[in-house]
Amino acid sequence: MKKIEAMIKPFKLDDVRESLSDIGISGMTITEVRGFGRQKGHTELYRGAEYMVDFLPKVKLEVVVPDELVDQCIEAIIETAQTGKIGDGKIFVYHVERAIRIRTGEENEDAI
Repeated sequence: MKKIEAMIKPFKLDDVRESLSDIGISGMTITEVRGFGRQKGHTELYRGAEYMVDFLPKVKLEVVVPDELVDQCIEAIIETAQTGKIGDGKIFVYHVERAIRIRTGEENEDAI
C-alpha cells in the first residue's frame, strides 16, 4: 500500500476528486494548507496599501491505495490538477506499512 499526498490549487479539488472516484478511489482526506515553492507569493492591495502574501492557499489531498492503483492515481491527479502554470503543486508517495479500520479491526487493503 502507498499513501499519496498531493498539494494542489484549491479550485482543482472537485475535478481531482471526481477523477479519483472514476478509478475506484472512494476515500480521501482533504486539508486546507498554505505554502510556497517556486511560486513564491504575490502582492495584494488592501485599503490602498500593498502587502506581500508569502504563503499561498493550497489543498492537501491524501489517499491510501493498493500498490496496483498508485500509477493510475498519480496520472489522474496530474491530468486534472495541471494548469501548466507555476504553482500547480506536488505529489509525494509514501510506503504504508499497516492500516487498521478502528470500527471493525480490518487490516491493510481490507481497511482502505
